[in-house]
Amino acid sequence: MRKNIPKIFILAITALFIGTVMLDSTADARAGGSRSSGSRGSRSYSRPATPPVYNPAPYRQQMNSPAPPVQQPQGGFLRSMAGGIAGGILGGMLFRSMGMAGGMPGGGGIGLFDILLLAGIGYLIYRFVAKKRRENSDLHLSEGRYDSSGNGYQSSPPPGYQQEPYGQMATDQVDAGLSYIRRMDPHFDEERFKDKVMDIFFKVQAAWMNRDISLAAALLTDEMRRIFQDDIDRMIRDRQINRLENIAVRNVELVEAWQESGEDFITVLIDANLLDYTADESSGAIVAGSKTEPVKFEEYWTFRRTIGDNPWKLSAINQK
Repeated sequence: MRKNIPKIFILAITALFIGTVMLDSTADARAGGSRSSGSRGSRSYSRPATPPVYNPAPYRQQMNSPAPPVQQPQGGFLRSMAGGIAGGILGGMLFRSMGMAGGMPGGGGIGLFDILLLAGIGYLIYRFVAKKRRENSDLHLSEGRYDSSGNGYQSSPPPGYQQEPYGQMATDQVDAGLSYIRRMDPHFDEERFKDKVMDIFFKVQAAWMNRDISLAAALLTDEMRRIFQDDIDRMIRDRQINRLENIAVRNVELVEAWQESGEDFITVLIDANLLDYTADESSGAIVAGSKTEPVKFEEYWTFRRTIGDNPWKLSAINQK
């Protein structure tokens, strides 16, 4: 029995690895979920701007509250851990096959080399987790942390802290971009644009659920229409339907505005939550997601149009 322990361990790690990959591939199945796609013009390969990270008023309210624990992303770490451990065990088995096993005659069972190998892998995993936690903590201290209660971005600046210059600089850049847009469209209104964004958001999600992107084709660039159509074709082949329920858009914030090559561009950060699950079209059985656990997400949606009072179209979705 003892000599079968490595094999059992390898099978368990392999199952963990496969399950993690499958979970990553099916979670957040909404339109544009879990990946970035489309084009942002010359900014396609740059990360969308981050909103101002400090809000003095909410900070005063939360100053004495303990910071919530940092939740580590699960998918990438589990894959790394599973791959590392499985690779280490396989390496141990290889050494045993070369006559380098210790402890048990004939190289069977778990010997001293296996114990040292597992101890070393455990230490590396501990170092990896500790490093990621430090990096994540430093990131939240420098960029702020979004409070899901709606109080804005939180952090731990010193008492008397005034809004970081970057926040004002980002606001100035958006205002400058909007001023260029208004030169060719004097009637452009930011609030009406946000309403239009929400209208497009809901129509795109409805077309996605109906697996008929033609319902929203006029609201999309040709590139985004092809991307959505490819995803819908895959769902039809798999005989699956993505259901989106109780959609609530909590906030739409302009984070970038610019002009290039005769076109206007605006990127917004959409903060929303919904029930997101995928069902088998024949049986109705849920194959991914949950009908009871809402998903909260933040995404950057970029819209473009020909300069002037022309229709806006969705040209890119980027994950935050």
